Amino acid sequence: MHKINVLSFGSKNFNTSLEELKGHLNFKLTTIDINIESKSFENYDVLFCHEDFFNSNSSMEIFKKSNKIKILAYNSDKEKSDIFDDKIFLPTKFEEINQIIENSVVKKNFSKNSSIKIKDYILDKNEKKLLRDNNYILLTEKEIQLLELFLSYNKPISKNKILDEVWKYSEDADTHTVETHIYRLRKKIKSKFLDEDFILNNKSGYLL
Repeated sequence: MHKINVLSFGSKNFNTSLEELKGHLNFKLTTIDINIESKSFENYDVLFCHEDFFNSNSSMEIFKKSNKIKILAYNSDKEKSDIFDDKIFLPTKFEEINQIIENSVVKKNFSKNSSIKIKDYILDKNEKKLLRDNNYILLTEKEIQLLELFLSYNKPISKNKILDEVWKYSEDADTHTVETHIYRLRKKIKSKFLDEDFILNNKSGYLL
C-alpha cells in the first residue's frame, strides 16, 4: 500500500496537536486552517475533519460531495452526520488514529474491488446484491459467478461453456442446471426491476 495521504480540517489547536504527532503517524499529513474556503481533494486518500470545522465552515458542501474517505474527530455529544466513513472520539492515542485511518482505507479498497458496474446495475460481491437506484436483489454465489462470466465475454456463451466455467462439469450438474439457474436469476431481476432484457440469449448462448 502506498503512503496514505491525509488532509486534516480543523481549528489551529486541533491541527497543531496533529502536527506534534507527525513522527508517530503512519500517513502523510497535511493540515488546513478552519478559515480556508476551498481546497482540492484530488491528491488525498482521507479527509480528516474535526467537528468544529464541520459545524461552522460554509465549504462543507464541497466536502460532503467528495468521494474520498471521510473521518470525523469529535469530543462532544452532538448528533453526528452520517456522511462519515468512521469517527474518532477525542482525546485518543496516536495508535488509534493510525489504526482507524488504515482500516478505513483497506475497507474502501475492498469495497471498490468488490463492486462491479453491469449496465445500469451495480454488482456488490461483498454484500451479494445486484443494485439499481434504491432497489436490490440478493444473489447466490452461483448467480454472482454467472454474472461475472457473462461480463467477461463480449459474445454469447454456450450452456456447455457455462457448465464448464461455473460448475466445473460437476457430476451433479448438467445443461438443465444452467438453464434453471439463469431462469431463476432472470425471474428475480424481472420481478424487482421490471427488466426482461438483462440476460439475453440466442442460438449461440447467453449474454448480457
